[in-house]
Amino acid sequence: MFDVVVNILFLVSLVYCGFSVLYFFIFSLAGFLRKKDANVNYSVPINRIAILVPAYKEDNIILSTAQNLLQLDYPKNWYDVYIIADSFQPGTLARLKELDVNVIEVSFENSTKTKSLNKAFEAISENYGIALICDADNLLTQDFLRQVNYEFVYGQKAVQAKRVAKNADSKFAVLDGCSEAINNHIFRKGANALGLSSAVIGSGMAFEFNMLKNILSEISAVSGFDKPLQLKLVELGIKIKYLENALVFDEKIDNPNAFKHQRKRWLLSQFVYLKQFFAPGLSQLLKGNFSYFNLAVLNNLVPPRVLLIFALFVLTLFSYFFQPSVIFNAFLSLSILYFITLAMALPRRLINKKLFTAMLELPKAVFVMIISLFTAGKAKNVFIHTTHTKNEITNPLFKLNDN
Repeated sequence: MFDVVVNILFLVSLVYCGFSVLYFFIFSLAGFLRKKDANVNYSVPINRIAILVPAYKEDNIILSTAQNLLQLDYPKNWYDVYIIADSFQPGTLARLKELDVNVIEVSFENSTKTKSLNKAFEAISENYGIALICDADNLLTQDFLRQVNYEFVYGQKAVQAKRVAKNADSKFAVLDGCSEAINNHIFRKGANALGLSSAVIGSGMAFEFNMLKNILSEISAVSGFDKPLQLKLVELGIKIKYLENALVFDEKIDNPNAFKHQRKRWLLSQFVYLKQFFAPGLSQLLKGNFSYFNLAVLNNLVPPRVLLIFALFVLTLFSYFFQPSVIFNAFLSLSILYFITLAMALPRRLINKKLFTAMLELPKAVFVMIISLFTAGKAKNVFIHTTHTKNEITNPLFKLNDN
């Protein structure tokens, strides 16, 4: 009886891992088929843009972020910066108010990005065509707003920019930056190439102003507000476009403890939204809306890539000793295909000596992910804040004038 149970578990694991690897491989391969974005024509009509920056206790970096946003190559009278300041020090608020930014002070018993954004929309009385959401640690390339504006002029209502690593000053930061790059290739570039909506990331994303205002008023997520937001958009028939040439620099995790807290939050939102949107996802699939099904079900059904690496390693090792050779060969083949898939999705510029050195931290990252997996439930209904400290771009692989 024990052998039967073990065999069933191996077969179920094989099916699940096989599905996950095949899913990643198809989207990774598709990423190479996506056409490059057209060169931006700066002579197109100009939309008014509101840049919304929800920030919680970000005194360390908010001034550098505000200064970056004020120096973008876009007509000054056609965009405004709104810093939504939650729990800031009085000195920081005073210095922000000396800059040409709008400071919206907020305070909540339980802070969330959704609450901050909704408060901002309530406070903003001016008319805008586009709302751009950035995190407090984000820096944008000079032509960022022109790239976004160009897409909206030609009919886009929702876009996700390309987030890249702001820093590569630790092994964990390098791994985190590579993870982001792989996500960009698979879940955004690959999805668009297959005619599907890109997944959003939570920052560096722009939407039609009034549309976003209306949708956010219906969302009360503690974590991962971008997931119900993107689903509402694709339910309305709006395809989110990935802008590969519009770069937003994002601070990467530089230590195991911060990595654990961040991943705990992400894992929780993945479980919660898979459960919440599984039935609606099937319903939308029957209506022919595969983009909704992909974002609601498939994206949340596949495991985090680091955990899949660990699972394939363990299953391949155990199947060698306890299973017929055909099962071992199947897991070994999946492991090889998965390695190829990740190598395909990783940009060539990130494959260097620093990456191979950082990979020595991969076992620790796997261990942290496993701990996060079993403690994710503790993050329910709790806002987990990631502290940021980087005021400038120190990643030698990218610059503010990159594209």
